[in-house]
Amino acid sequence: MLFDMDGTLVDSEKLWDVALRELAAEYGGVLSAPARLAMVGTSMAASMRILHDDLGQPERDPEASAAWINARILELFRTGLRWRPGALALLGAVRTAGIPTALVTSSGRALVEVALDTLGRDSFDAVVCGDEVDAAKPHPEPYLTAARLLDVPIERCVAIEDSPTGVASALAAGAAVLAVPAEAPLEPRDGVHHLESLTAADLELLAALLGEPPA
Repeated sequence: MLFDMDGTLVDSEKLWDVALRELAAEYGGVLSAPARLAMVGTSMAASMRILHDDLGQPERDPEASAAWINARILELFRTGLRWRPGALALLGAVRTAGIPTALVTSSGRALVEVALDTLGRDSFDAVVCGDEVDAAKPHPEPYLTAARLLDVPIERCVAIEDSPTGVASALAAGAAVLAVPAEAPLEPRDGVHHLESLTAADLELLAALLGEPPA
């Protein structure tokens, strides 16, 4: 099992909203809704480029902006991180069943370490962070890396994602994909199973996505 984090397991996109809008205000502007939507599921570097372009300030240093966002989001994660509906129960069922499990996120390691206080450090056999791969989502590398760390063929993995960027990454890697939208709408795509909420997901569904008979 390969789980995305932001918007999939935890309702953190709203916290990113706060930090990003605060940074835009710090720069004397207002982040537009289309720009914010375009950031969902992307790397920090890509998000900062989108923000700067949206504000008409492409000359700004993306590393400085990223440092500001990272500091603010760490504060928010420590106090305001909440599970997405059905996520805790599904993760618990997967772990109880002994299924190899990885967290595959575009967030950086420092932020993920804070999130793991909520998610549980024993919840995953492997963790792949956005700042620990050469190519971020939508490139397939994050999911291919996770499958390799689990020593499971990617074709035998189900990836759960909430964003178009994440779905594209998982599909390109060759995983079965379960898409559960949070902030960004998800268009139907071949090879992607859609649910409105993880409250409707269970081990039987995950097995079906891999073409396995019910247990």
